Amino acid sequence: MNFKIFAELIELKAKTASIFPFLLGLAYSLYHYQSVNLSALAIYFVAMFMFNCFVDIWDNYNDYHKAVDKDDYQKNTNIIGRENLSMGLIKSLLAFFFFGSLILGIIVALMTGWAVFWLGLLCYAVGVFYAGGPKPLSSLPLGELLSGLTMGYVIFLICLYINSSQNFVWSFANLATTFLIALPNTLLIANLMLANNTCDLEEDEANHRYTIVHYIGKKAALIWWTTALILAFVAIVVAVILGLLSPIMLLILLIAPLMIKFARPYLLKQVKKETFISSVKILMVFQLVQVLLFFVSLIKF
Repeated sequence: MNFKIFAELIELKAKTASIFPFLLGLAYSLYHYQSVNLSALAIYFVAMFMFNCFVDIWDNYNDYHKAVDKDDYQKNTNIIGRENLSMGLIKSLLAFFFFGSLILGIIVALMTGWAVFWLGLLCYAVGVFYAGGPKPLSSLPLGELLSGLTMGYVIFLICLYINSSQNFVWSFANLATTFLIALPNTLLIANLMLANNTCDLEEDEANHRYTIVHYIGKKAALIWWTTALILAFVAIVVAVILGLLSPIMLLILLIAPLMIKFARPYLLKQVKKETFISSVKILMVFQLVQVLLFFVSLIKF
């Protein structure tokens, strides 16, 4: 297996979806608590990355074995069949990434507090059952919600807790505040999954995967996709008004025309190889600008 195939197997191009919530958690820790736990944070980052790799390989593995369309999807579309990858190698990679991330996660929990363990366990449950089990979450109308919450919010929350475990208070008000901060990422990560499922609607139905798009239809999916993008900007404005974020964060509104430009091709045509990249661009650019502005807001002028 060469690096190009390995990168596709672990969906390397999509790893920013989890890296930016991590960076956002770090930035908010510095902004709100003025604290950082570098050693635990570094271990958590590696554990998070390894588990993300496990989830994507696990997803490909289950899609390959459960494919109904064996002549086309299993042999020509799924990377395991298309590249004729060894099952022994795939299983070895799954074990390495799963147990490696688990051991590192327990180390972080011992260093900071068992809240990290329980939040991590939630991520593990979603990650394992997203593609595995008799009724995978990815084949149900729950995939977007759970992937958005775990990657957009829980990763952010774990990072925040690791850095501020001595001062962090588990209260409804604090959870609501942190959820608002992480809401743009939560919405746009869910949007990425929604766009993927919208583009793959016919293929998913052929393989007996009935996502939310199957139930609400493409038109409603596109309306929600657009609404979620708008709400991502609204959440930042509300957070600034409430004094949770620096007014500098409002500069993110300047990228709204670019977001519209990215969105148009996808709204006109939902084809995986042609327009799904629109949702990827929106997520990456929004996350990048959001994180950069957050770190700029840490500078005392």
